[in-house]
Amino acid sequence: MHRKTRAITKVKEQPQRLYVAALVMFLTLIAAVPFAWSGELTGSVSVEGRVFLNDETLANQDRGDGFSLVLEPEYYHVWNSEKDTFTFAPFLHLDQVDSDRTHADIRQLDWVHVADSWETQVGISKVFWGVAESNHLVDIINQTDAVESVDGEDKLGQPMVQVALMKDWGTLRMFALPYFRERTFAGVEGRLRNALVVDTDNPVYEDNLKERHLDTAVRYENTFGDWDVGVAHFSGTSRAPVLVAGVNAGGDNVLIPYYTQIDQTSTDVQYTTDSWLWKFEGLTRSGQGERFNAMVGGFEYTFYGVRESDIDVGFLAEYHKDDRGALAPGTIFDDDLFVASRLMMNDVPDTQLLAGMMIDRLTKARSYSVEASRRIGDRWKAELEGRFFAGHVSPFRQEDFVLLRLARFF
Repeated sequence: MHRKTRAITKVKEQPQRLYVAALVMFLTLIAAVPFAWSGELTGSVSVEGRVFLNDETLANQDRGDGFSLVLEPEYYHVWNSEKDTFTFAPFLHLDQVDSDRTHADIRQLDWVHVADSWETQVGISKVFWGVAESNHLVDIINQTDAVESVDGEDKLGQPMVQVALMKDWGTLRMFALPYFRERTFAGVEGRLRNALVVDTDNPVYEDNLKERHLDTAVRYENTFGDWDVGVAHFSGTSRAPVLVAGVNAGGDNVLIPYYTQIDQTSTDVQYTTDSWLWKFEGLTRSGQGERFNAMVGGFEYTFYGVRESDIDVGFLAEYHKDDRGALAPGTIFDDDLFVASRLMMNDVPDTQLLAGMMIDRLTKARSYSVEASRRIGDRWKAELEGRFFAGHVSPFRQEDFVLLRLARFF
C-alpha cells in the first residue's frame, strides 16, 4: 500500500459532560479556597517517533510510521500547613497518523484533604492497585488508555470521591465513582488494532444509566512485617468491554464495545526478604457469563552491586492463569509465562533497562518487550520502547515496532 502522509489532526471530540463538570469543579475550587495563586507548575512536553518493522496488513490501515507530540503539564498547590492540596494535570496527545490516537484528557483535577487519621479526595484522579510487573490484574478503578500503549499502564482520569480511614489495624479506602470512562481503541488508520475496527462512537451498556451508573469500590491495605497486603471489592461497570460483531451506520462490519455490570473481589500480596520480592494478584469476578477466577504470581531476585560496582541486575518470572469463559472480555493471559531481566546502572542519569518475554504455554506464541530510559542533563529524558511478536495468529503478528521518546521537563 502506498504510504499516506497526514498532518497532525484535530483533537477528537471528547465527552462534553466530563469536561463541563471538570470546568465547574475547577472554578468552584478557585472561588472556594482562600489562597493566593502561588502554586508550582511543572510537567513535560515530549516528541515520539514510532517505526513499524512490517507493512500494514489490514484494509485502510496506514503504514504507521510517524511522530507524536505529547503535552503533560501539572499545576500543584499546597496550603493549610500541607493538609490540603490541589492538583490539575491535563493531557494532550497529537498523532500524525491515527486520528483516534489524537486525544485529550484530564488525568488529574482534584482536592485532597489530610487529617490525623483520615483523608478525602474529590475530583478526577488516578489510583493504582497491584504488585505484578507483566499484568496489572487487579487494577480496576481507572480506564485503560489503550491508544497510548499496549502494556495497559496508561490510564484515563476517573471522576471519584475517595474517603480513607488510616488506623492501627490498616487503611480502609472507600470509593464512589459517578462517571464511567470508555476505553480508547486505535482507529481504522491505526496500527496495533483488531482486524475489525472498534466502533467507539456507539457503545452499548448493560445498565440503563450507561456512563452515569454509580460504581463503588472498597479496599483494605496494610503491612504485616515483610508482607504488604491489599484486599478489594469493586461493583459497577466493567472497564474491559466485551467486543461484539456488528454493523455501523455506514454499513461496515465493526466491533461494538459492550460494557457489562460486574462484581469483582481481589487481593494483592507482596513479600520482601533480602534480595527477593514475591508477588501475587488474584481475583474472582461475576457478571460476564459464569463466575471466573484469574491470578498472576511470581518473583523478582536482584543481584546488588554486581562485581563491586553500582550496577544492580534483577531477574523476574511470573505465571498467569485465567479460566474466564467466552462471554467475558478476551485476554491473552490465560496460561502464560513471563520472564525478564532488569538492569539498573544507579548512575547520575538514572539509566535503566527492562527486557522480557511472554510465552503462551498452549500455542507457544511469544511477545518480546524492551524498555530503556536515561536522563540527559537536568531537563531532558530519552526513552526507548520495543514490542515484537512471534507465532501469533492475531493481527499483532505483523505489528513489531520501535518507539523513541524525547521529553523536556519544566
